[in-house]
Amino acid sequence: MFRKLAVFTVLIAALSVMVVPISPVQAQGGEPVVITWFIGLGAGGQPEHREAQDRVVEQFNAEHDDIELQIIVSDFDVSRQTLSTLIASGDAPDIIGPVGIGGSNDYAGTFLDLQPIIDELGYDLSRWNPSLIEFYRDPEEGLTALPFATYPSFIYFNRDLFDAAGIAYPPQAFGEPYADGDEWNVDKLREIAMLLTLDENGNNATSPEFDPTKIVQFGYAPQWWGDDIRSAVTSPFGAGSFYDPETGQAVMPDNWREGIKWIYAGWHEDHFMPNYDYQQSDMLLNGNVFNSGRVAMAYSHLWYTCCVGDVPNWDIAVVPSYEGTYTAKLHADTFRILEYTEHPIEAFKVLDYLVAGPAMPELLQVYGAAPADEVYLQPFLDELDARFPQGVNWDVAIESLQYPDNPNHESWLPNHTQSVVAIQNWTLNMQATPGLDVDAEIETLLQTLQGIFDAAQS
Repeated sequence: MFRKLAVFTVLIAALSVMVVPISPVQAQGGEPVVITWFIGLGAGGQPEHREAQDRVVEQFNAEHDDIELQIIVSDFDVSRQTLSTLIASGDAPDIIGPVGIGGSNDYAGTFLDLQPIIDELGYDLSRWNPSLIEFYRDPEEGLTALPFATYPSFIYFNRDLFDAAGIAYPPQAFGEPYADGDEWNVDKLREIAMLLTLDENGNNATSPEFDPTKIVQFGYAPQWWGDDIRSAVTSPFGAGSFYDPETGQAVMPDNWREGIKWIYAGWHEDHFMPNYDYQQSDMLLNGNVFNSGRVAMAYSHLWYTCCVGDVPNWDIAVVPSYEGTYTAKLHADTFRILEYTEHPIEAFKVLDYLVAGPAMPELLQVYGAAPADEVYLQPFLDELDARFPQGVNWDVAIESLQYPDNPNHESWLPNHTQSVVAIQNWTLNMQATPGLDVDAEIETLLQTLQGIFDAAQS
């Protein structure tokens, strides 16, 4: 139950909120039930978003005389404080979203389990991939959401850099070996990435003449990973968590320990990944490393198509395996019903309208997200093809949805915000500092997290 306490930790006197009432058609025999939809924890605050959301509300209210849908729009910077205040004051909204796993964590323990409603209504879940349904099933809270927007992850690769080096492209199908017949796994990724890492004299990272202080091209990098080692290590090393809910202890999964050592060596010993100074350099566009044209492979999500326009000839490939298993970490946005709702059935009807009804295509378009419902996937991919005429194998993205990380790399931790900040600070120190004892640093992180976890339960 202590997971719910984080909701009430912040109260503010002035709320940056815009309530947008839409006059409904009055229900015969009484006033319609009011359902409030809170927007601001993720997408939804931009002007183009608000126009589309207003249209959705107007359309819903025109089609329903028993429910009045109202929206509450908060600025992103104060959205968590605003929502916490609304909940603490007894004015909790019914629905929140769109919001991802990370944005939901401050409210873990407050979401309505949808399964009883689904069972009561005989609601059909078959339109979605079963793995996406399970993605939202929490062992403590039950089924907390339905799929809406997905952002699968994969490797972006620069064809021109591979061609210049005479190196074969990475595989574009799960289970497919590399061009030389070797398994496409973390060892092969490292091998290829080192060959594609060059210093200013053209020496690659396998050469004894290679100068790591004068690198002009890198073989591999996690792209916009939030300085959180959980994101960088999950793909390709597999899912995990720093928290064991049964014991309350901070833990380090064996696959993550090995993966962190691999990443650290990539930064400071093998040099095929940009360390902190290189990542923040002008040469690598101060963090938008793949778009610089100087990184051969970058691991990221579908949302990165927003910002890769300066590389004309890129494609995508599958994540390499680790010990025979593929893990393509998943980002996903959706809507959630808070357990405080007084009208769960009506709130579910609105939820259905947003994730599977007439509102869904327009909302996905303005949010720039891939539909979880495969019926709507091809039109979305057609639009991407129009934007990227070089030809991209989008089958990689579709197939990557079959290999999500569970638990998700953004999953809840006790005292969540403080825990994430500690992980990020630790990660930045690892990326910036060569010569560390990685095992000792891991133990330091676990001790720090244990203190934060213990404080959350006191």
